[in-house]
Amino acid sequence: MTAAPMPPSQQARTGHCQCHYITFRVLGDPIDPHLCSCPHDTRISGAPTVLWVGFDGDGLTWTGPGGEPTWYATWPTLRRGFCPRCGTHLVSVADDSDTIMVTGFSLTDRSGTDPVGHSYRQEAAPWMTIDLASPNPDPTGRSTTTGSAAPYRPSSALRSLGHRGAGRRL
Repeated sequence: MTAAPMPPSQQARTGHCQCHYITFRVLGDPIDPHLCSCPHDTRISGAPTVLWVGFDGDGLTWTGPGGEPTWYATWPTLRRGFCPRCGTHLVSVADDSDTIMVTGFSLTDRSGTDPVGHSYRQEAAPWMTIDLASPNPDPTGRSTTTGSAAPYRPSSALRSLGHRGAGRRL
């Protein structure tokens, strides 16, 4: 007898920092996975972009021996969480949002997290080419990626996190 699959809103994913001191579990479907090349993210990550994946903040549980990450405010209403041992950047939380943004590559299972937008695209490294996933995958299985330069319009949850769209500053 096989167990019935969990409803999407209850599916769990796990994630962790490089040294596994900070680990977490998130429940639910990914919300608006997107890339960001804003000055905060590129400076913190040391990379030309960060993959952010949103989840309901109530579905986040810190599960590792380190408990919660260490927090650093990169904006008056925006905090970033990182591991105090290895420095891995894990999450971003805005004071007025119910959504927590998790760095996509801290997740153990990244299925369903292909980016559908790119904030601060104009500030991305000029040598970087990005193909974005379609927010509405084609049921026939055909490729739905796009490299269009159309401005990314993040969800209202992301706008409250400071992800205001391509070219705008926090």
